[in-house]
Formats: sequence, C-alpha cells, structure tokens
Amino acid sequence: MRATPAALDCGDGIVLSALVAEPEGPPRATIVALHGAGMRAGYFDGRSHPDISLLALGARLGYTVVAVDRPGYGRSGKRLPNGQSLTDQRTTLHSGLTRLVAGRDTGAGLFLLAHSFGGKLALACAAEPLPAPLLGLDVSGCGHRYAADPVGLGEDHPREWLRHWGRLRFYPPGTFRDMTGLVTPPPALDLAEAARWPDAFDALAARVRVPVRLTFAEYEQWWRHDPESLTDLASRFRAAPRVIVERLPDSGHNISLGLTARSYHLRALAFLEECLLAPAAESAGRPPRIGAAAP
Repeated sequence: MRATPAALDCGDGIVLSALVAEPEGPPRATIVALHGAGMRAGYFDGRSHPDISLLALGARLGYTVVAVDRPGYGRSGKRLPNGQSLTDQRTTLHSGLTRLVAGRDTGAGLFLLAHSFGGKLALACAAEPLPAPLLGLDVSGCGHRYAADPVGLGEDHPREWLRHWGRLRFYPPGTFRDMTGLVTPPPALDLAEAARWPDAFDALAARVRVPVRLTFAEYEQWWRHDPESLTDLASRFRAAPRVIVERLPDSGHNISLGLTARSYHLRALAFLEECLLAPAAESAGRPPRIGAAAP
C-alpha cells in the first residue's frame, strides 16, 4: 500500500505537508507519526527495502498512518522558515489534528509514534487533551539527558553523521542514495529548543496519562541510555498507567530507515494492539498492567 501526499490545514495560513497510508476497510485507529530534526515525513516511508515502511505496514494491519512534516519542514517551511517553539508546534499540530478528526474516520482514536525531536512534540501533545482519544505513545531515539552536546546537531561533520546514523551495515543498500528530499537542515527553533529539553521534559512527562513505550538503538549516541538513566527516565512518567523502555539491537539512531525498522515497527504496532485492549480490560474489572521492560 503506497503512501499518498496530503496536507493538514492548521489555520493562520499554516499548512503542514504529510504522507498518508490507509487500510482497505475502516481504520482500527489512526497513527500520527512525527519525524526528528533534519528529516521529513518520508522517514517513516523508507524506500530502500520493501519491509521498512511504517506507513505500508500500518495500513496492511488495518491502521491509517499519517506521517506529518513538523512545522518549519516541507510545505510550511516558507511560512515558518525558523520553525516554531515546542509550545507553538503543539498548538499548530493540535489545530491540524482537530481538522483531521473532523474530516475522516480515525477508528478507536489516535496513537502517537515519534522519533528523536519528534518525540518532544509527541510528549507535548500527550500532556494535553487531544481532539480524539489518545491510545498511547511510542517514541524512539528521544531521552531526557543528552550524551552529546546538541549544539552540534546541525553541523556537517563526520562525528555528527555517525551520531545520527551509526554504522553503514545497519542500513539497506541504497539508503543514502534515496535520501534526496528526506534530509534537510533543521530550522533554527528546533536547535534552540534542544538546549531547553532537559528542563521541559519533567513537566511534560508528569502529565502523560496514557501507556508509554520508549526505544533506544543499541548504538544510540545522542542520548544517555545506561540502565540508571533509563530507570530514571521511566520514573518521570508518574501518571502513565504503563511505561516500557527497550533497546533495539544492531541499530543506529535512525531506526526507521535501518534493517531493524520492521522489527521496531512490529513491536510498536504490537504495543498499539495492547493499548486498544486496555479499555476492554478495565471495563472487565481487571487493572491495567504496569511495568517496564528490562533495559
């Protein structure tokens, strides 16, 4: 199932470009996918191997998948050349999702799936009411304490390249040939927000009230993911009914473009299945499962 270009009208003259993949029948739920810094929505529709597209896999399993170009990327780049602050990104995306929900069947609700800096926006959205029920939150490559200085995020330097990608063997042949139109300089406000994230995280995480799953690549270099850091990270989601923290072997930071993308996407969709079952379990008088996977 091929993804098709789409647009989210967010009001105030802001239109976010997006990619959408839909199932053959009514959707069971709608996945909203948010890319990281310096990427585009196509991050979730990798074309270098037939198995790595989240959009194709999600649609085959009965979900609508909407991968959105965050504010300052894609179509909104001319309107917002510097991007937006995290708070303004949340407002913009909320407006777009409100129109999305009004105009189409979203199934049981929304499921936020995000990577890296997109995870920051996902957390900001999950901390506030959304225009449809929020089922859960799945984030890869985003922690709460940096392992490297984010000031180098926009630099074209071999060291920074390795932090983004890791080893070449993690990716299908042709991956970097297929990067045309996918990799782009991050807007200035994306970089400015990076330094503020450790302070912003705690307040946002404490307000998330849905199940949360966090994944770190084995060779993640942007974020601290030692056992102590991951235990501390999970503890900040005080209101979430369930928090899972996992590592993905043989992977670099850009998980959804690598050879382990299908493995990660299947795990994320299995987590979504569990989120869909949670309301039924609660109505049957069984408490939701609470716990964290071993780092």
